[in-house]
Formats: sequence, C-alpha cells, structure tokens
Amino acid sequence: MQTRLAEIADGVYRLSTFVPEVGPGGLTFNQFLILGDEPLLFHTGPRRMFPLVLEAASRVMAPERLRWITFGHFEADECGSMNEWLAVAPHAVIAHGRTGCEVSLNDMADRPPRALDDGEVIDLGGGKRVRYIDTPHTPHGWDAGVLYEESTGALFCGDLFTQNGDEPPLVERDIVEAAIAAEDVFGYSAQSPDMGSTIRRLSGLAPHTLALMHGPSFAGDGAGALRALADDYDRRALARRPAPEPAFA
Repeated sequence: MQTRLAEIADGVYRLSTFVPEVGPGGLTFNQFLILGDEPLLFHTGPRRMFPLVLEAASRVMAPERLRWITFGHFEADECGSMNEWLAVAPHAVIAHGRTGCEVSLNDMADRPPRALDDGEVIDLGGGKRVRYIDTPHTPHGWDAGVLYEESTGALFCGDLFTQNGDEPPLVERDIVEAAIAAEDVFGYSAQSPDMGSTIRRLSGLAPHTLALMHGPSFAGDGAGALRALADDYDRRALARRPAPEPAFA
C-alpha cells in the first residue's frame, strides 16, 4: 500500500490509502491536513497505517509542527493512531466533541483532549478557521461530528457519502448515487430517524468541497449533494416505519 497526497482546496491536503481487499471494488481511507500557523489533521488513520500517513504528511509539513488532531467519531480508522501522532508532535492536542471526550478520549488519549462545544471555532492562523458541528448518530455513534473550514468552504464529512473504489482525489461528478449503493451494501449508518434532518442542516453551510473519509472529495454544489443524501435517509426511515394498525368499525 501507499498513501497518496493531493491538494483539494487551498492549503487542504488529502492523504489517501487504497485498500483493495475491503468490500467490492476496494475502499480508500482518507485523512486531511489543513495547513496554517497551527496545522490540523482530520482523521489519523488506523494505527498500522501510521507510517504511511506520516510519510505522506511529511512531504508538506514537518510532523512535529502538528497542533490539532480531530476526527468524526471514535473508531480505529478515524483515530487509531492518535497516540502515535501525539508522540511525534509534542504540542499537538486532540480536539473532539464533549460526548466523545467524556465516553472515550479522556481515557484512551495519551494527553488530555480539548472538548469542543457544538459550533465552536478553532482559529488555525493563516486565514484558516475550523468549526466543529455535532451530528449525533449521523452516521454512527452519539459522539459523531463534522468539521467545516470557513475560508475554503470545505466540509470534512467523516463517513458520510462512503463509497467503494479508487478514484481521482477530487471529482465534480455525482457522489450521491454511489453513496446510496454503499449504504445498501454495508448498512454502515446508524439509521437514526434524525439522520435526514441532521444532514439537511449541514447543507445550510453551502460547502464548496466535500472531503470524504471513504471516497473521492467532491467540488461543486455541496448543499445539493447533502440534500439529496438527506432525502435518501428520509426514504429509508419512512420505509422502516411500521404499518398503521387497521381501523375497526
């Protein structure tokens, strides 16, 4: 395996490792490095993938400069190597939503994390500002959240829009159909009845770039893509509703 590096927005780099054995057509595992006075890494990758991701990040930044580590939720591919990163970056701090810190990170992280409130902003310097947004049970556990970089309009979606295959770093084609197909195959989402409304709320950010954990990043009408994905989860929720009891005369 190798980890490939591509700039998907100004000062935003995608670090992508393709694993052909996962699912039909293989699966990419992506991390995102946001440069600034205080650089931030969104997703760390699994622990065993750390040497590959570290080498890729080293092509654009001295790893010891890393200041912030964050991710969508507590899971191996999202944060498996967080402590390895803390070891090479002595000033780095893990930042995540309060729920994730209280149920996992206060115990599992080698240094105390910073708990973020919904909507809290971290100023990375160099014009980069990231906003944390709570998305409980969207797509997975109650600690889930996403990150939005204000200057580039990039939304770091975590596992939303997951899709199989190995594609270019940045596409302008439809990404919703492939995401629906992947949900049908894996059934990876929590299928909370609130998923549609939570995703539709994110569309209000009108992002220019959608940075996917598993799949290509997308440039274009991010709000439209989010609304279409929300519609599909609303459809799934409606299909799971029990049929009404028959009325008796």
